[in-house]
Amino acid sequence: MKVAVLGTGGREHAFVWKLMQDLPEEDVFLLPGNAGVNCSYPIDVSDFKALEQFCCEQGVGLIIVGPEAPLAEGIVDYFRKTDIKIFGPSQEATQLESSKIWAKQFMERHGVATAGFWSFERIEDAYPCVASLEGNLVVKYDGLAGGKGVTVCSSTQEAHTALKQLQDKYGNEVPFLIEERLEGEEVSVIGFTDGKSFSALLPAQDHKRALEGDCGPNTGGMGAFCPASFCDERLLSHIDATIIQPTLKGIAAEGLDYKGVIYFGVMMTPLGPRLLEYNTRFGDPEAEILLPALQTSFLEVVQACLEQRLSAMPIAMHPGYFVDVVLTSDGYPGDYTTGKPIVGLEQLDSETLVFHAGTRWEGESLVTAGGRVLNIVCKGDTLEQAIDKVYRECSKIHFEGMTYRKDIAHKGLRIPACNA
Repeated sequence: MKVAVLGTGGREHAFVWKLMQDLPEEDVFLLPGNAGVNCSYPIDVSDFKALEQFCCEQGVGLIIVGPEAPLAEGIVDYFRKTDIKIFGPSQEATQLESSKIWAKQFMERHGVATAGFWSFERIEDAYPCVASLEGNLVVKYDGLAGGKGVTVCSSTQEAHTALKQLQDKYGNEVPFLIEERLEGEEVSVIGFTDGKSFSALLPAQDHKRALEGDCGPNTGGMGAFCPASFCDERLLSHIDATIIQPTLKGIAAEGLDYKGVIYFGVMMTPLGPRLLEYNTRFGDPEAEILLPALQTSFLEVVQACLEQRLSAMPIAMHPGYFVDVVLTSDGYPGDYTTGKPIVGLEQLDSETLVFHAGTRWEGESLVTAGGRVLNIVCKGDTLEQAIDKVYRECSKIHFEGMTYRKDIAHKGLRIPACNA
């Protein structure tokens, strides 16, 4: 079987790397791809007809969708009408991610444990809510925002600033949410679903804030690690009962076409786990650690989902710990410059994984081409070993303005198991 992966980032590079454990390189395509993947082809994946033509010409029988935008644009619905199989949720099901308001209303309809929320269509209507919550809240833009549409506030002034920024970007009439601010440790529970059952991968923790100590603006992700051992079996069982199973029942009750990856962003609060958000695809950078941790064939799991036999498909994970540190351009997630030569990759240990997120070739030189540039992934028998390895490897790489957080996964060394 020939497989096309859609996307450009580290997540999609990890997909290709994992698929090539089952398939020869000539049977895997990354569209439009990146500089780290030889099998990249500059196809506009938003042009579904052109994509279909490419797949037919190359004999591609399966498409795996990486990013959220094509899902929200209805790519699964389009290819369901063709002979080419596609892995991902329908446009309607993708609203679990593409519309924060729709998702919260879904949670409410099906009894998913989550924070209280209020939806708005105009900025000015939200100020009384901000006052009643004394600014201790979260502002969420309704649509897709590349991981940067959420502002966590701890004061009325911060909330007013968040509303002003939303207004400056989208205008006064814009759909958005205000949520109660929850306190606790976050965990990403990501797995596969065929619309009926769910198979979880290892619990992981992403690091969204740009600076050490979880400070600074939200980003698309500065690093991640798994397993997040503070999320033990007892807590996972509680998450399953109060969040995952109600979600699956809701998907079935509403007849949603969902054969893909589903991501549960969970906060462990003093009152128990609460769902922060859904993603309808692999998280990034979580994919860069979870796919190396996955011992079972990725391709076989995808096929089991498409054929709705996931419940009979055992999922095995490699032992040990995996840590991903994202190397970024100076200024990210704000303004940054690109075109900076990258050196040192040839000095990395053979077991170190490098997934490209924002690079390109200029002649024979690899240069930066985005805010998030490279994912450096290492494994260790213990979390401490994995952390030590990954930071030794990061120190071997250089490009002008290179930045990265120095505390990725450190919380995993000191957080005890959270109570369910």
